[in-house]
Amino acid sequence: MTALKARCNKLFFVFASISVFFSTVLFIDPALAEQETSIDEIVVWGTKTSNRFNPVSRLNQEDIVSINVATTEDIVKYEPGVVIRRRFIGDSNGVIGMRGSNMFQTSRSMVFADGVPLHYLLQSRWNGAPRWTMVSASEIAEVEVLYGPYSAEYSGNSMGGVISIETAIPQDREIHFDTSYFSQNFSDYGFEDDVSGYKSFFSIGDKIGDTSLYFSVNKLENESQPQSFYYATPSQSSVANNASGVISDRDDRGNDRLYFGDTGVVDTETNNYKFKLGHEIGQWSTLLNIAYEDRASISNQANSYLRDEEGKIVYGGKFKYKGEVLSARESRLSAKYLERRSLSSGLRLRNEISDGVEFEANINQFKVLKDQTRASATHILSDKHSAAGQLTDYGDTGWNTAEAKLRFTDLDIDGLSIVAGFRHETFELNLDVFNSDDYNAGTKTRYRSRSGGKTRINAIFAQAEWNINDRLNAGFGLRYEDFKSSEGYYDNDDINTAAFELAKLTKEGANKASPKFSLGYRINDSWDVRYALAKAYRFPIVEELFSQYEAYNNISIANPGLKPEDGVHQNVTIERALTNGYFRINVFSETIGNVIESQSTIIDGGTSLRTFIPIDEIKTNGAELIVNASDFGVNNFDLRFNVTYTDAEITKNAANPKIEGNTYPRIPNWRGNVLATYHVNSSWDVGASLQYSSDSFGRSDNTDYQNGVYGAQDRYTRIGLKSTYRISNEIALGLGVDNLTNEIAYVAHPWPGRTIYASFAYDF
Repeated sequence: MTALKARCNKLFFVFASISVFFSTVLFIDPALAEQETSIDEIVVWGTKTSNRFNPVSRLNQEDIVSINVATTEDIVKYEPGVVIRRRFIGDSNGVIGMRGSNMFQTSRSMVFADGVPLHYLLQSRWNGAPRWTMVSASEIAEVEVLYGPYSAEYSGNSMGGVISIETAIPQDREIHFDTSYFSQNFSDYGFEDDVSGYKSFFSIGDKIGDTSLYFSVNKLENESQPQSFYYATPSQSSVANNASGVISDRDDRGNDRLYFGDTGVVDTETNNYKFKLGHEIGQWSTLLNIAYEDRASISNQANSYLRDEEGKIVYGGKFKYKGEVLSARESRLSAKYLERRSLSSGLRLRNEISDGVEFEANINQFKVLKDQTRASATHILSDKHSAAGQLTDYGDTGWNTAEAKLRFTDLDIDGLSIVAGFRHETFELNLDVFNSDDYNAGTKTRYRSRSGGKTRINAIFAQAEWNINDRLNAGFGLRYEDFKSSEGYYDNDDINTAAFELAKLTKEGANKASPKFSLGYRINDSWDVRYALAKAYRFPIVEELFSQYEAYNNISIANPGLKPEDGVHQNVTIERALTNGYFRINVFSETIGNVIESQSTIIDGGTSLRTFIPIDEIKTNGAELIVNASDFGVNNFDLRFNVTYTDAEITKNAANPKIEGNTYPRIPNWRGNVLATYHVNSSWDVGASLQYSSDSFGRSDNTDYQNGVYGAQDRYTRIGLKSTYRISNEIALGLGVDNLTNEIAYVAHPWPGRTIYASFAYDF
């Protein structure tokens, strides 16, 4: 079967390459180049932001035709200064970083779909990824990316930026089906195999009078490459049997390591069900948005490289290799089973109250219905395997948000518009870890750890934009926020008592005001320049305040006294209008104090001990060069190009002065993206893509200098190809490849190897 898969992958690769080659030849055919492309009109019920405070990048359906799209993350991953660490298609930990906020500072970037929050402001690092699966890539009509916290309409969680997604609303009866197959080859350490998957999407929509109805189902199944590789540590024991099969390499700090196993293939399945109901009553428009996610993953195929003297697989324990006694923790190769079900509901209201006065309200509730991970204590094929294990379970977890605002555009002062409103947010996280006598059955035998709590933020904001004359415009904004944390608790258990004791925390609070300012000048019909200045506060989230637990290989310690991050942000934009696009330079600077950082150390032969400790100050300076244009140089050739330079430095840290002057982790100096599309004719598009990133550090002490190993933050250059052919208005076929050169690179965990795509779409 593996050999057959490999042959099929090679055939797909050859077919895609030939398709792109012939399309490139046709690129110079004048007759074909004169044919125009066509794209159906897409209707959304959202409005593009009108404020000039933030640098903005926009995407529509025509902009993404050169992207091999499997999930929502694919659509925005080529945008300036954006990095999404999606380790494989279907990864639940697709964390996002923007500009000077790295991919583990997930609470500094916001993502909305039709006004509904997808950002997960309950946890951070890998657990804090936006809930991308709440919106399917196939339903997206347009995307707007705003950089920095320059608008008073958004909280300090926009320090990195905001991604606003709008989905299509049916105006007639529409039935759509699409499906994609993808397969990648991965080979490193002791693993070499092909892994594959598919995505299928179906939607039906209609408009009956003033009512629009929409229902969709999105199903994704995929296998991942191994996500972790494990090394053995020296043991004090003098009794052990000889073993072979370990792989000698180094870790990210350059230390010699002997790797004994990996997590193996992870099988993931995600089902998303979406219902949208839109209705218009006079000047009122309403949109009800309900999304249900059912996700499961199985990781029970961990690979052990160890072999005893008889060649039998050994799954851990003490062993002797080249005269040295080593210990391989058996829990590293344990089996894990995840079940996650979530429900999101949102309501958007809009009304043009009178000429020049618009009202908008957004209400949302997100609820974790079930989120449970069951884990064994050993490999399921180990002689020591039993029903004993652990269970991690989320209790009452989720959030509620409500926002209302008024926009005034017809005031007594010419060119002046004002938006003002309020926002209310509450968040709750409860996390329990149990020892289990039967992990398969989900038995909760005894608490191992417990933690949780609530946060609440109330905000009022106002923002004015004033076109002073034809050349000069200014903006002024202010956001005031009141923050409270409450009902915080974590375990304080006395093992000598039958009960499981908790430490309960008192309420904490803070309130902050964040002013915003912007000044723009139009030099002539082609050139514009703008300066933006903002103060922003990012309040701690529940996990940062209260997370305290002990599970296999991980210990977290709470820090309920955290204060908000305190940032001053500046941006200068110089833009030149092109015939069908723009050329733009952004120069930005951020100085952020009290940076809440998840800091960890390794203890007891591999256990990670973590807590959230502030770094006193980090300064980030950077610049972006962006070219977005259609018919760039040649008719029917579209280009989206950007390159970003970022220098992030730890400038103050009294608790550990040794790291002052170090580079802040996970922010590479250079990032760049290219999306190039040639519309061969109205039916055929071909394109190429490139993602580049220089290497970076993963630790604030900057000791992880080793590249090309598990745990590193590697440089990478990923090349993609895509060709789409529309047989008719109803049927489209696509072939593509990502990571054409099959480069193996790590962002702590491995990026995917070369991935082949084949897609089919049908519109009834």
